[in-house]
Amino acid sequence: MRRNILGFVTIFLVGMSIVGTSWKAAEHPKTKQEYIFNTSKDSTYNCYVSDIYHAAQLDSAGLSETVFEKALTGFYNLKYSGLIQSKSILTIADFDQESCKKRLYIIDLENNKLLMNTWVAHGQNSGADMPASFSNTPNSNQSSLGFYITGEIYNGKHGRSLKLDGMDLGFNDKARERAIVLHGANYVSQGTIDQLGRLGRSQGCPAVSSKLSDQIIKTISGQTVLFINSSNQNYNSQFLNETLAASMVSNQQEVFAAKIEQHQLQLQKNTN
Repeated sequence: MRRNILGFVTIFLVGMSIVGTSWKAAEHPKTKQEYIFNTSKDSTYNCYVSDIYHAAQLDSAGLSETVFEKALTGFYNLKYSGLIQSKSILTIADFDQESCKKRLYIIDLENNKLLMNTWVAHGQNSGADMPASFSNTPNSNQSSLGFYITGEIYNGKHGRSLKLDGMDLGFNDKARERAIVLHGANYVSQGTIDQLGRLGRSQGCPAVSSKLSDQIIKTISGQTVLFINSSNQNYNSQFLNETLAASMVSNQQEVFAAKIEQHQLQLQKNTN
């Protein structure tokens, strides 16, 4: 009798397992639909990124589309979080490039236009011409990767300068403590490149040419996004959520499409 009961329980459990498996199988079409929807949304976002990239002629300026996509994704995530409000200005310091190259890009996302492309220095302990080491530690004299929001303008030992707030915990959130600011420096110039074969280096600040610093500060001040990039580092950020960025683009798709079409027409006129 006991064996019969055990046999019945075994059969019952096996049956429940089969039913459970069939329930899971029944859920697959929904998961597939969600996958297709997310893929379609991501594809729309990738096309949008590519359209801006080419409309602003960032390819001919030497910025890779991959780096631009990371920076733009962060811009939309920060915007969604309410951390930036009015100006649609995105600044990228691409430390995948050597210091002798013009690796600072200031982009007007409202008009899909590259406003400035110039030099920017990295920290003296981050490397010589090509930075390879980055730190969030005070007194490290190294650059810090990640997303920043521009803060107050002030006059300091480097003249008119712009404070920066690091948004990435563990990567650049000690920017205020380290006095990491954007400022002008005489060692950011063609003369220094001719003399040293590279730019001079800062104590961790993204230093720019003294001749252009006032113009740059005026352009990017007012809580805009600065992204300092290096692809060969163990960097990650909560602001690199492409799904969230794609949702924002999708919600404003018609507006974006109209702007892209307008700029494409303008490019055609300029070509003709």
